[in-house]
Amino acid sequence: MSAYLIVDIAVNDEAAYENYRQQVPAVIDKYGGTYVVRGGAPETTEGDWTSERMVILRFADRDAARRFLDSPDYAPLYRIRAANATSRGVLVDGAD
Repeated sequence: MSAYLIVDIAVNDEAAYENYRQQVPAVIDKYGGTYVVRGGAPETTEGDWTSERMVILRFADRDAARRFLDSPDYAPLYRIRAANATSRGVLVDGAD
């Protein structure tokens, strides 16, 4: 069953975050992930949820997503993101 990593991101330092943005696609690809949504212009349709930037990644399953998140390849990139953005994320199973 596919799994989706959904991350709501507010970038605090665009210049520093650009380094993350350029490097992370190769790591996502290495672990079998694909972008479903990358950035965009989120529009709130219900409730008080506001989002500056939304990223949704699809992985083959939850284990593949965890391998990406816990990988030594992603760790230094995560530190860049954490230092230059405020994020909230969830990992959820798909409906296949």
